[in-house]
Amino acid sequence: MSLLAPVDIYCERLAPGFWAEPVNALSNLAFVVAALVAWRTARRMGVSAPMLWVLIALAAMIGVGSFLFHTFANGWSEYADTIPIWSFVALYVLAAVHFLGGVAPGRLTVIAVVVAAVATVVFLASGEGAAPVAEAIPDPLNGSQQYAPALVALLVFTAVSWRRQLAMRGWITGATLAFMVSLAFRTVDMRVCAGFPLGTHFIWHLLNAVMIGLLLQALVRGMADRRGPERA
Repeated sequence: MSLLAPVDIYCERLAPGFWAEPVNALSNLAFVVAALVAWRTARRMGVSAPMLWVLIALAAMIGVGSFLFHTFANGWSEYADTIPIWSFVALYVLAAVHFLGGVAPGRLTVIAVVVAAVATVVFLASGEGAAPVAEAIPDPLNGSQQYAPALVALLVFTAVSWRRQLAMRGWITGATLAFMVSLAFRTVDMRVCAGFPLGTHFIWHLLNAVMIGLLLQALVRGMADRRGPERA
C-alpha cells in the first residue's frame, strides 16, 4: 500500500479530510490520560524501572499514533497507529513475565524472541487499511481478528494471575473484560452505520485506554509489591 494512499474503513468517515473523523480522533486523548495516571501512580509508589517508563510512553504514543491515523487516514499514518500498539503488547508481555512472573533474564531473552516474532507476523498480516471499503472483500469481523493474539495473551495472563493468587489479579481481570467489550464494538462499527452514523470505533478507543490503564496499574502495583518494605 502506498504511504499516501487514502484509507476509509470507519463508519464516521464520510469524505476525505483531516477532521472527517473528529470523534474517533479526539477519543484518543483517553490513552494520554491513562499514561499520565500511570506515571503519577508510579511516582507516588516509588517505582522507577526503565521498562515501565517505556510502556507508559508507548501508551501515550498509541493515542498520538491513532489520532494521526484518524485524521490523515493514509498509509504512513496507519503505521504510526499500529507500531506503538504492537510494541506495547510485546513489551508488556515481557515485563509481566519478568516482574510479575519472576522469569530470569536468560529465559526472558528466549521469550523476547518469540514475542517479537509473533508481533511482527501479526503486524505485517494486519493490513487493515490495505484497500478502501468499496473495494475490499467483506470481512464479518471488520479486521478485528488481527487482535486475537492480544486477546489470548490477556486471557492467559488473567488465568495465571488467579491461579497464582496475584494481588493485582482484579486489575488484570478488569483489563481483559474491557478489551473483550471493546473488541465487540470495533467489530460492529461498519454494521451500525445506517442506524448510528457516528459508528462505534470511538468506544473501542475509550475502552482500550481503560484496558491499558488497568494493565499499567497492575504492573506498577506488582513491581511495588516485589520491592516489599522498600516501597515508598
